[in-house]
Amino acid sequence: MLKGVLPLLLLRLVADAEDYGYSVVLRLQELGLGDLNEGTVYPALSRLESRGLLGSRLVPSASGPARKYYEITPAGAEELAGGVAAWESLAATVHSVLSRTSEARSER
Repeated sequence: MLKGVLPLLLLRLVADAEDYGYSVVLRLQELGLGDLNEGTVYPALSRLESRGLLGSRLVPSASGPARKYYEITPAGAEELAGGVAAWESLAATVHSVLSRTSEARSER
């Protein structure tokens, strides 16, 4: 399931604050996705960038190579808004179905 919502989560986090890949990984882990790793996040960020939903710039780092910071583009903001609306609709439907299943069993 995470694979389907990861782009939406990445757009949300980058919309909140311009950030670099590893920091985004840490933020997602702190939010409860502890098993998530760079090997999943970096390709997803690259795909969002190639689709024009994220922009990037290199920033020198005192602790190693330059870091690639991502920022949301106007197209990314539109994608985020549509994705949030779609997610909320899907979540409401899933909740309705799962709740009804419990109720239907108790009515039998």
